[in-house]
Amino acid sequence: MRGNIALNIQELAVMSQSYDLVVKNGRIVTPQGVVIGDLGVIGETIAEIGPALSGRVEFDATGKFVVPGGVDPHAHIEQMSGMGLMNADTFETATRSAAMGGTTSLISFAAQAEAQRISDALIDYSARAARGAMIDHAFHMIVRETDVPNFDHDITTAITAGHRSIKVFTTYNIKLTDAQILHTLRQARAAGALVCVHAENDAIIADAKAALIAAGKTAPHHHAASHPRMAEIEAVDRICRFAEYLETPVMVFHISTREGAEAIRAARKRGAPVWAETCPHYLFMTEDILHQDGLEGAKFMCSPPQRTEDDQAALWEALADGTLQLVSSDHAPYRYDETGKLSAGPDARFDQIANGLPGLETRLPLMFDAMVSKGKGGPEAFAHITSTRAAEIYGLEKKGRLAVGMDADITIWDPDASVTYTGNDLHDNVGYNPWAGRNIKGWPTDVWLRGRNIVVNGTFDAMPGSGKWIDRPQRPQMKG
Repeated sequence: MRGNIALNIQELAVMSQSYDLVVKNGRIVTPQGVVIGDLGVIGETIAEIGPALSGRVEFDATGKFVVPGGVDPHAHIEQMSGMGLMNADTFETATRSAAMGGTTSLISFAAQAEAQRISDALIDYSARAARGAMIDHAFHMIVRETDVPNFDHDITTAITAGHRSIKVFTTYNIKLTDAQILHTLRQARAAGALVCVHAENDAIIADAKAALIAAGKTAPHHHAASHPRMAEIEAVDRICRFAEYLETPVMVFHISTREGAEAIRAARKRGAPVWAETCPHYLFMTEDILHQDGLEGAKFMCSPPQRTEDDQAALWEALADGTLQLVSSDHAPYRYDETGKLSAGPDARFDQIANGLPGLETRLPLMFDAMVSKGKGGPEAFAHITSTRAAEIYGLEKKGRLAVGMDADITIWDPDASVTYTGNDLHDNVGYNPWAGRNIKGWPTDVWLRGRNIVVNGTFDAMPGSGKWIDRPQRPQMKG
């Protein structure tokens, strides 16, 4: 049944006999299936899906797919890396890039600095986003220290205020101990938050890295061997056990291996409250991409690293059977120059090179090409894993679906458009496209955010600060 708000909007539409916007004759991708018809918008809200609607502004979507705006729940923006490098993107450049790729909502990180209170980190990042963000946004709170003053109070207050997700690491110089992770999970359970985890075993990575450097194996392609698959396997299983032990919901980020997916599958079969995601660079790249001349392979370095074709097949299987719920970008942008990837100089070792790829703009076209154009699931599955499921899990209540009463976040996809990526054709501040040379069939041409046309026939049109923070008042969903 539709809620009272949705019914009131519909009644208003009937009284006025017109809508502010009508997207006409499109293949509308709804949770119930693809509907050929019209979508009417009043103000910021979807008011009706049906035939023969009329509006003050009408957009002809004949032959096009009408899809909910993408929800990308994993993006690093204006964030300092563990190596002391600031990401290349500001909230302005990152959200512009996201919109041009069909994404209308994202969740980035409010990263706790050394000795910083969580409350101060949120104030800092909220101000940055308010100045620059041009799509709607929320935050994961990155916890790097639990022994700062007022930690328990601050994390509980933030969760209650609508920041309902936390991120922790099991590796790098911001890792938490097992005891600190358990403490954070307890706080999240008590206040009603989801804990997201970068799960790799730090000792295994340190051991592999030291052996490679001692042997003089320091080129970018050795990065893959420095993050053995066993590091992911062990840490993923451990985090699943923690979630099961405390009955606390956990999202495991960027699964890259067959065994990692199998660990998630086994945990979910046991009833553990665990979800997991993967990313396009694990679905479409293998570690061979790191084998480039000189330091060119640095452009493609990320953690965990890309794996094998067998792992790709396993990840697709896990998406199809629901073991993995969604695909995020893990947008982590660094320029290929002295401000980013090459900050340690032209002879940098792999361990001196910042890890991360730009992905906000390319996530949806890559997935549309695979799932809709090439048939790996179809339009409904595409919308589900790139928008609907993320909005459900993270509590973005009015995002992720084309339905009456939802925010009018709409993307038009031309299924016949063919685009070949080039070296520097993205709208971020990174300066290169890691997918250069790849042909994409199916392209986002027009985007509306809460009924406002922010991408008009491939041209961006929004002002810095026009995006809104998304309040998440409810505990995370613990089903499916």
